[in-house]
Amino acid sequence: MISNGKVKAYSGQGNFVGNFVAFLAVFFMLVGSIVALYFWDLDQVWLPGMLFILLYTGSFYAAKEIIGRSDSLDMQDLHGEHGEPLDAMASRASSSRESAAEPHVR
Repeated sequence: MISNGKVKAYSGQGNFVGNFVAFLAVFFMLVGSIVALYFWDLDQVWLPGMLFILLYTGSFYAAKEIIGRSDSLDMQDLHGEHGEPLDAMASRASSSRESAAEPHVR
């Protein structure tokens, strides 16, 4: 992830409190879905079942789609084919066009 023009080692670097709060929220949703199954009874099926499905799906959705999108940066391609920056790719492409126009003699 790039922040203030510098590459961070990973997206959660230096954000322990925020990461821990996000983990607790997702973990409690997951545990809450399991607790909802405790109230499952043949007389009460719909409410615990729907609560389980909503909490269980919500915990994975929040972790994957909401919290896990920190590296998207508006879906921009930041790196080239081998991890090099895009401006390096442009300079490499221009140099390869120049070299294609004039063959090298060794």
